[in-house]
Order: sequence, then structure tokens, then C-alpha cells
Amino acid sequence: MLTLNALKGVGPQTLKKLNAAGIFEPEDLISWYPRDYISCEPSVSISDIQEEKMVTVFGHFTRPPVTRKYGGQQVTTGTFTDGTGNLTVNWYHMPYIAASVSDKDLYLRGKAVRKGNRLFLYQPSILKEEQYQEQVNKLMPVYPLKTGLTNKLLCSLVEQCLEHAELIHEYLPAGFRKRYQLAEANYAMKEIHFPDSRHDMLLARKRLVFDEFFFFMLSVRELKEQKHTIPNTYVFDKMEAAERLLGILPYELTSAQKRTVDEIFQDMHSPFVMSRLVQGDVGSGKTVIAVLAMLHAAENGYQSALMAPTEVLAVQHYEAVCDLTAKCGLGFQAILLTGSMTAKQKRMAYNKIESHEADLIIGTHALIQEHVVYDKLALVITDEQHRFGVRQRSVFTEKSDKPHVLVMSATPIPRTLALILYGDLDISVIDELPANRIPIKNCVVNERYLSRAYAFLEKEIKKGHQAYVICAMVEESEQVEAENVLDYAEKLKKALPQNIRIGILHGKMKPKEKNQIMQEFADHQIDLLVSTTVVEVGVNVPNATVMMIENAERFGLSQLHQLRGRVGRGSAQSYCIFMDRSGQESKNERLSVLEKSNDGFFIAAEDLRLRGPGDFYGVRQNGQIQFALADIYTDAVIMKLAKEAADEVYDQTADLSEEEEKVLYELLEQYRSRAEAFDVPL
Repeated sequence: MLTLNALKGVGPQTLKKLNAAGIFEPEDLISWYPRDYISCEPSVSISDIQEEKMVTVFGHFTRPPVTRKYGGQQVTTGTFTDGTGNLTVNWYHMPYIAASVSDKDLYLRGKAVRKGNRLFLYQPSILKEEQYQEQVNKLMPVYPLKTGLTNKLLCSLVEQCLEHAELIHEYLPAGFRKRYQLAEANYAMKEIHFPDSRHDMLLARKRLVFDEFFFFMLSVRELKEQKHTIPNTYVFDKMEAAERLLGILPYELTSAQKRTVDEIFQDMHSPFVMSRLVQGDVGSGKTVIAVLAMLHAAENGYQSALMAPTEVLAVQHYEAVCDLTAKCGLGFQAILLTGSMTAKQKRMAYNKIESHEADLIIGTHALIQEHVVYDKLALVITDEQHRFGVRQRSVFTEKSDKPHVLVMSATPIPRTLALILYGDLDISVIDELPANRIPIKNCVVNERYLSRAYAFLEKEIKKGHQAYVICAMVEESEQVEAENVLDYAEKLKKALPQNIRIGILHGKMKPKEKNQIMQEFADHQIDLLVSTTVVEVGVNVPNATVMMIENAERFGLSQLHQLRGRVGRGSAQSYCIFMDRSGQESKNERLSVLEKSNDGFFIAAEDLRLRGPGDFYGVRQNGQIQFALADIYTDAVIMKLAKEAADEVYDQTADLSEEEEKVLYELLEQYRSRAEAFDVPL
């Protein structure tokens, strides 16, 4: 049986790095799919180079490159020529590179940047003639990289694993695959990693996407059958608390909010336990609905718990709950429980929860730790369901005797898709915004407007407001042309006045560090936050009035809408600037949708309409349920096929042999454990 240790290039240190990334078995490695592909372009003359583009050039160095130190950095520099022009080539912290290039003819691939009258190539990869011929016009995998892992290493390890056919199981009979037009499993796995062509890659991807949706749908069917027959053992006969809160609110609920509250209360009073998704756009007023449900549980003698995806958001929910309950004068106690609290604070919280001194419990994943013992927990609420997944929800519900489950999501998904994805839940949709919300003003611009955009950021900050700048990448990548957080923050420090406090936030930071930065931004210790999409969920800053999204063309529309929802939360006019760096003269049709509309459900429908098959390059959609490959918009047709197939198998109408069914359900168990390790929902 193949193990990671048996692979060439895996020693004790590499094994630790693989384990840290969640790779423990060869099966995990072959499921570590490429996040993108690069194709080595045919070489061009230096005189024909397009600036700010990835290029391949053929030539030689006029003399061997030399290494010097500049401000503590080792820079290896040389002049490269092909007879039509010259390039200055720089490598950072790679002094050994000089010995491998000398004066030989070779290919360099990198991003061309002009500074003054000189053309530079930074950190280019070096290709010999045979390497160039092997790679030109071919799709080469680009893997998600964790600390210490390189793309070259992962390519080598995956290639070795693919030589062992026993790692890949075909569970579908030929007739079944033919009906759904699915590639064979071994072919699909090999072609997704090392495709012979784009056509082969798309065939492979379709099969693997089908598998992800198929197993997910089987899990959803199981949950649905289990949940919709659970009897409701909780008695709700008092209704005063919710009515008192509604009476002191400074605004009236929208008709959509009232309808949703009615549906939730009907569920809580019904013969069966509630399993409901509340799907509402950013700012549609889901939090007050959650509080109404929690108060309803409290006045009837039960506890309720609300789990948020980040500590900052948990604190904000806690403060909102305390404020609303205090205004009501009902005397119910709210308590906060998060991972960063001291051991003493946690013990005090555990005691109050177990003794039922606390009625309304708000926190993060800390709410589902084994030390937490609830007393009469009747209602479980998870905020931003796509951040948790069904397994974590199940752990939460096991903390009590089959409590009511309420899931809140700000991700507007077309109802047809939501009914498939959330098949184990009933759905309430809040499809209107409160009347007092000031619509966000949007604009789509290209890089010619960059200086004006910077001036606008400065103007808003001088008014005392705050701003976000969103970048697609954490740091520079030779494979992807996109602005990155680290370099962009430095660029802004040079372009804006020194008294503007600029902070950095990205997913590679430790959770404690991320929470600290978000809290500092919430406390207005930071004026301008340069971040990746990690801000999409987890911070509510009403004082932030402007967001600028770099390389907006690389994001899905629904994710852009989610990001935009970080502004427009206060009483001041807010703005969103979408920076399109695609180089197209005509306005991007997809981005124009965002410029014209702030309606998340309309945008989700347009996203589904405009994203065609194979349109999955670039930054993944992070605002929805996460799969390894699948995307609910691009792959909506495949998702519907997978739902049909899963129902067929679950209802035992599929033409599967006993052996095929056995293999299928064994794989389903493997999928569950792997999905949990890779944070895929079940």
C-alpha cells in the first residue's frame, strides 16, 4: 500500500509540511487539485514585448549576471538581449542563479515592467530548449501552496501518485457514465492534473465536479430524511418578549422580515423540529430576526446559542443582543464565549451556561467544544452557514436533545440552486432592504483612473471615514497577474499622506493576528485596510464608506457583491470602486451589472447567466459553500445532474450492482472524512 513516505522527495521535514497542509495520504495528494493552469506562451522579440504582461523571450545574457546587496536584499542582475532590444533581469535572494545562466541561449518567462526608459523582468523562470518545447502552449498545473511547499514538488508527488491506479476508484458503471456524459475516473484524475489539452481538462473537471456534487447531494438526502421526522419536544406558549422588542425598535420590520419571523415561530410551535435557512442580502436585517427567536426561546425557559464565523463578528452580535435585551428590560442574560478568552473567563462562561444563568449564548467555534454543557438548549443559530458546513452544525445540535436549527446566510443564491444546495433545510428569503438604507454608489473604472481613485480614498479618510482596498493575492506570484496585498500596501503608503494609518489583512496570518487587525479597524485605529477577501465575512464597521476592489474582473459577481456589503452600513453615503485591469476598452458586461444594481438576488441570477462553462479561472468564489473544484454558478447544470443521479441512487432506482453500491458508499465515507479535513461542507 502506497504511503507518502514512499514517494521520492518526501523526507521527515517535507512530510511535516504536507501534514500541516492537511495531506496525510496519497489520496489526499491526488485530490489537491490545481487552482489554475499556466501556458507557456510562444516566445516574442524583446522589441515586441507588452508591458505588465507575462512574456517568454529567447536570447542570452551579454555577460554573466552579478549579485549585489541593496538594503539587506541580495539581488542578482544581468542584461538579457535577443538582438532586437535589451531587458534588465532581476532575481531576489537567488545568488546561485548566476551559475546556471552564463552566456548560453535560453528562454526566460516572467512579467515585463517598464521603469523609466528600461524594461525589467523580475524573478523570471528559466527554460532550456527542451523544457520550452515541452511546455509551450500546454496547460501546466498551478497548485495552492502552503508554507514550505513548492509547485515543482507537488507536481512531482502528484505524478508519482498517479502511477498507482489503485488510488482511483471507479464506482459508476459504464452505462451510468454514458447517460450523464461523464469521463472515466482514472482518465479524469490524470487529466485534471496534467491535461493534454484544454478540452481534456474540461472533460476531467466535469467528472470530478459531478463527483463532488453527487456525494454532497447524497449526504443532504440522508440529513433531510433524518431531520424532517424529528419530533419537537419543546413547548412555546409565551409570546410577550418578541412583541416587547418589536414595540421598542426605532423602525418597523419590512414585510419580508415579518414573513420570515412568522415562518420561524410557526416552525418552533410545530410538531417537528425546525431546520430553516434564512437567506437575506447584506443589510436585510437578519440579526434582529435571530434575536427575536432567541428571546422567544428564553421567555419559555430555554437557552439559545448563536455561532458566528469570527471573533469580531461574535463580539458585535453579543453587543447587539445586549443592547436590544437591555432596551426591552426583560432581564435575560447574554454571555460571550470565544477561543481567545482566558481560561478563567471560559470557566466562568461554562459555569453560567451549565447552570442556565445565561439564557442567550453568543460565540464562535468555542460553542461546540466538549467543555461546553448546555441546559435546555432549544435553539441553535449559525451565522454565515457557508463558513461552517453541515458536520459542524451537526456537532452543535448534538449539544442538546435535538434543538431547533436556524441558519443565516448573506449569500444571495438563486432559489432554484438554493433548493438543491440546502435540501436539508426549509428556506426563508428576505428579499427587500429596510427603507432607511442609503444605496451604495458604484463605479467601474480602469487603471487610468487610479490617481483619481487614490484621491477619493484620501478625501473620504480626511472626512473621518475609513476605507478598504481589496486585492486578489497576498503576495506577488509569477503565475498570476494580479495586485497583491503586501506590495499594494507599500504603494499606498507612498501615494497617500503619511498620517493615514494603513493596515494589512490576509488569510496567511494567524487567527489571533487577523482578529486583532479586524478589531483595530473596527476601533478606528486603522484608516485604510488593505486586505484579501478575508474581510468578506467577519467585521462590521459602519464608519467605513468606501471600498476599492483591485482586479475586479478576476472575481465572481456574487463575491464582489458580498465584499461591497462591508460598506454602506452607517448613516453616511458609501461608495464602491471596481478597478478593471483586463485591458479591455469596452466596459466589462459582468462588472456593469454591479455598477447598475445593489440587489444581491438580481446579481446572483446575472452571475449564473453570464458565467459560461469553463469560466472558472482566476480567484475562486469564496462567498458560497466551498468545494475543491465545483462552483455553484459555473457548474449549475452539473449540479442539477448530480442531484438527479443522487436521488436515483438514494431511492434505489439506479442500475447499480451490489458491488458498485458497496464501493460507492465506501467512497462516500472517504469523501466525508476528506471533506472535513479540507473544510468542504457535508
